[in-house]
Amino acid sequence: MRHSLRTLALLAAGALSLQAQTSQPAVRADLDRRIGAVMPRVVSWRRDIHEHPELSYQEVRTSGIVAQHLRALGLEVQTNVGGTHGVVGLLRGARPGPTVALRADMDALPVTEQVDLPFRSRVRATYNGQDVGVMHACGHDNHVAILMGAAEVLAGMKDRLAGNVKFIFQPAEESPPDGGAKPMIAAGVLENPKVDAIFGLHVFPGRVGTVTYLGGPIYASADSYRIIVHGRQTHGAIPWSGVDPIVVGSQIVLALQTIVSRQVDLSSANAIVTVGAFNAGNRHNIIPDSAVMIGTIRTFSENARSEIHERITRTAQRIAEASGARATVSIELGYPVTVNDPELVRRMVPTLQRAAGTANVSEQARTTTAEDFSRYAEKVPGMIFSLGVTPAHKDPRTAAANHSPLFEADEAALPVGIRLMTGLALDFLAGVR
Repeated sequence: MRHSLRTLALLAAGALSLQAQTSQPAVRADLDRRIGAVMPRVVSWRRDIHEHPELSYQEVRTSGIVAQHLRALGLEVQTNVGGTHGVVGLLRGARPGPTVALRADMDALPVTEQVDLPFRSRVRATYNGQDVGVMHACGHDNHVAILMGAAEVLAGMKDRLAGNVKFIFQPAEESPPDGGAKPMIAAGVLENPKVDAIFGLHVFPGRVGTVTYLGGPIYASADSYRIIVHGRQTHGAIPWSGVDPIVVGSQIVLALQTIVSRQVDLSSANAIVTVGAFNAGNRHNIIPDSAVMIGTIRTFSENARSEIHERITRTAQRIAEASGARATVSIELGYPVTVNDPELVRRMVPTLQRAAGTANVSEQARTTTAEDFSRYAEKVPGMIFSLGVTPAHKDPRTAAANHSPLFEADEAALPVGIRLMTGLALDFLAGVR
């Protein structure tokens, strides 16, 4: 079973709740007042973190800022969770109840920022042996600032809480295959007290303050593969005296394209197989001894995932064998499919609508990007959703996407993000009493 009987019982009880906290006018007014009060600091945190980004597993400064803030709020704080820079803050409510977790990721990317901001990043670091710029090109600075703000708001409403809130600040989301979630889970972040549901948001191009969600699979799994074709080196003028791994590798590249287009049932399982690099040889008149291909595999089901792995291996090995070469194939499992718990999503959509406005909330399509939020959602009911942050003067359809050096987030989305995260925590705890 994906989730425990206890969790399913809690979800069922929640479905019977007569009234969520954020549907009460007094609570909504109090939330708005508290969010307004914390917003100047949220903007300041976001700009500071944006200006001082840190790569995966290097989030020393960022995690320090987070831990200091959570301690100042009186939360129970753990640092270096998972053996890296994970931070967890536990807020215990005034009365007993379940535990809800809210998650934000903290790491930046090896991207040189090209957005003209007064707080633009000028940080440089070494990545894969190269000197690179560092930028919050995926918007994690927004995630951190939003969750810091949500922690302050909820800490001030402690007397209303029947249960607990865990604030999970995670390193290394951008570093598959393990990422930051896996070691934090292994360290017990979902235990003591046991987490009954977890929520996360991710900023994406979209009209400021709009929210999109999806029940079931929402983000793809992301695995990587390496194929080495072993030929036999020879002079380029006498190819018959050797085995050309470039020609064999080219045949494999073309054959890999037929796995998704001709061998996988696309009516039930969308998938992608991409060759990202092909390297072979170093001189115009030498047929090299080997050729190397690397690429990515994206799927939305575990069945399709395992089937494609098998077909890649078989395709490469048999084409190579037919040509007198030999192929070795290695596949590295990355993040699994991110599956939003359908019942949890169904219950919490009204909360999203109250926080962002009904007209601003809609279902989204699946996306072939990947998230290690998936690892939390494998263990407990989870829900991650998207928050639109495209500046008003830009068209979301043509605005730079996440991971671009031109990615830009409008700070007008920050209070919406806090309203969403605090609302989900309040309503989940109220709904499962």
